[in-house]
Amino acid sequence: MEYNVHTLPNGIRLLHVPSASAISHACIIINTGSRDEPDQKAGLAHFIEHLIFKRTEKRSTNQILNRLESIGADLNAYTTKEYTCVHASFLNPYLDRTLELFNDIMFHSTFPEEEMDKEKSVILDEIASYLDQPEEAVNDDFEDMLFAGHPLGNNILGTTESVQAFTREDVINFRKANYRTNEIVVAVLGDYTLNQVVNKGSKHFADVEQNTPNQQRVKPSILPQSNTTIYKPIMQAHCILGTQAYTTHQTEKVPLMLLNNYFGGNGMSSVLNLQIREKYGIAYTIESNFSPLSDTGIFSIYFGTDKEKQAKALSLIFKEIKKLNDNPLNELQLQKAKNKFIGQIALGEENRIGLIISMAKSLIDHNKIDSLETVFGKINAVTTNQMAQVVNEVLDIDKLNIFTFSPIAE
Repeated sequence: MEYNVHTLPNGIRLLHVPSASAISHACIIINTGSRDEPDQKAGLAHFIEHLIFKRTEKRSTNQILNRLESIGADLNAYTTKEYTCVHASFLNPYLDRTLELFNDIMFHSTFPEEEMDKEKSVILDEIASYLDQPEEAVNDDFEDMLFAGHPLGNNILGTTESVQAFTREDVINFRKANYRTNEIVVAVLGDYTLNQVVNKGSKHFADVEQNTPNQQRVKPSILPQSNTTIYKPIMQAHCILGTQAYTTHQTEKVPLMLLNNYFGGNGMSSVLNLQIREKYGIAYTIESNFSPLSDTGIFSIYFGTDKEKQAKALSLIFKEIKKLNDNPLNELQLQKAKNKFIGQIALGEENRIGLIISMAKSLIDHNKIDSLETVFGKINAVTTNQMAQVVNEVLDIDKLNIFTFSPIAE
């Protein structure tokens, strides 16, 4: 896909992606997330993401929320372990309005104490709601085990104690240390020329004060294998197996993405779904996931099942892992896996807001954006030997950590 990048004097990059549509999509993404929080400040990045919608130097909460919704646009935001993102979808005439609002909430929020107190209460309710969903909470606790003692293990929402202790000074200091202008991308996908995007982007972001402190990230250590069970008042067992994996910069990332999709990724035809759910009817949900990060990655397998079936499910998963290790994919199997993965990526291009966010992240991570042809070329270049190597390195039963929420025995 065609794209253009323009860098402002303060380091903020403008990404322009032309698209002949009446609907446009835009985002502002910052290379900072929960892993960048100071000790004892878990959840601060997410807290700030909430606060930017509360009050700015010239707008109230209602004015912020109505600025785009009043013209039928959609505005939202999210925080991950390494990113903070605000995004919007809107009709083409409203690009100026959208970028102006991005600037206002990202760089002119005032963080009044009374709004902070209200938002703390909202996030505490969010934490409580999240804890009531074991299929979600088990993933956070697994990552806490996988990265024990490292900020990557912290829950993005934080804890009740950490959220309650946040101060306005914490918020201001975090923004100053982590909202680095050379790590910010403002991306626009829509029916505009490059000049139009550069003019509007410069109008709203060229005057942002340059801020380029060094990023302080520490690579996590590889910890000894762990097998942990926590008993909870729940109906089903929820289990995750996994390990640290490749970073977003390693070439092995591509064969592992392909392996993940084949083994337990999207679709009903994955190995795990066919063998555990369809053949034996043991688990309603069973899936694998690979999340590459800047200096590590996470590969995991999740399933939920009745407590009495947990051992059988684990046994079947180990059986499928052993099959892959003992009998690597042949050329025909690999080609089928490639065809499926490439087709899913192509269909994913239809999600335009997801596409522009993905392109903005790629610009931050790699300082470039691969075309679909390049992406497909990398997938098609994966060999059976590379797949076998990745299987041996990642799907090693002796290295997989296991974390389980188990029902309390009656």
